[in-house]
Amino acid sequence: MRIGLVAGEASGDALGAGLIRALARRLPGVRFEGVAGPEMIAAGCDPWAEAEELAVMGLIEPLRDIPRLLRLRRSLLARWRASPPDVFVGIDSPDFNLGLEKRLRRLGIRTVHYVSPTVWAWRPGRIESVRKAADRVLCILPFEKPLYDRKGIDAVFVGHPRADSLSTDHDPAILRRELRIDPGARLVAVLPGSRSGEIARLGPVFAGAAARLAATDPGLRFVLPIASPRLREPMLAHLAAEGVGDRFTATDGGSESAMAAADVAMLASGTAALEAALLCKPMVAAYKVSPFSAAILRLFGLMKTDYVTMPNLLTETPLVPECIQERATPALVADEVAALLGDPARRESIRRRFAKLRTELALNADDRAAEAVAALVGSL
Repeated sequence: MRIGLVAGEASGDALGAGLIRALARRLPGVRFEGVAGPEMIAAGCDPWAEAEELAVMGLIEPLRDIPRLLRLRRSLLARWRASPPDVFVGIDSPDFNLGLEKRLRRLGIRTVHYVSPTVWAWRPGRIESVRKAADRVLCILPFEKPLYDRKGIDAVFVGHPRADSLSTDHDPAILRRELRIDPGARLVAVLPGSRSGEIARLGPVFAGAAARLAATDPGLRFVLPIASPRLREPMLAHLAAEGVGDRFTATDGGSESAMAAADVAMLASGTAALEAALLCKPMVAAYKVSPFSAAILRLFGLMKTDYVTMPNLLTETPLVPECIQERATPALVADEVAALLGDPARRESIRRRFAKLRTELALNADDRAAEAVAALVGSL
């Protein structure tokens, strides 16, 4: 048996690796092939291309990548047309994967889309694209499955894999000693993103916010887990420009430990925000896209939610201050972080609600997703 997969970026690679391991336990002798990152490759996937090739962001910015991405999609389609897999799983990256799934499905190949597109937040019409592309959708958020049920689309809520995999027993004091940071110091984890564009836009904002916070709190320290080696120098340059480099402990990766060690996280709205919530960590989220992308979002009313940070969509009351686009300024971000640092009771209340959220999402997602894929294969 052969299973084709396409994953984009680090988050998709992690999802794919967990799915591969769970499927391998269920289906002895199964082989995996497609677009994979290092975790999927280590789990046993034959890589035809690297997952990082799909790491594009924004509305307008990816236009320059379209010819390359179309070539990649044509190449994959040709290979799978010549030798069809038993099932194909597109992991996230909906702009790339839904088109590929649609074409493979026309060839009679069963298709699964793992991670619902954000049809509840923007471009709701994409749910019809999902209907045409996927035999089954694997949802990682509880409110997504009812959306598909109402449209008669086969969807399974599997829970969130990060809720299963993130450790629940971090000791902040031990983690701080490992980072050579005073266990008694107040500590902010800074996560400006994993893409060059995010560093370019949020790096100066977070560095400026850190400078403002440091000016009023001489003992405050920062830990900066750097997502990729190529991002180290650009981010450190932003810190140097604000004169706060000596307040930072920079690490290669290690975002989980950094957030668990900190009192508060200052981060880019995205995957890191949900991980911070699953670690029960109070946070301030910021995000910026290009002015042109922002204008298009506003002009066409593409955003359908009041909040963009995932934890705010999963709790009854929004708990994460958001500094988005024009509000993503050093002053506003610093003010929100300072407010959290100065209010231990508020931080404790946030921790308790995030702990409950974790139990709602920790459902053994890898195995549930593998069961849903294996059942689809078994129905052939």
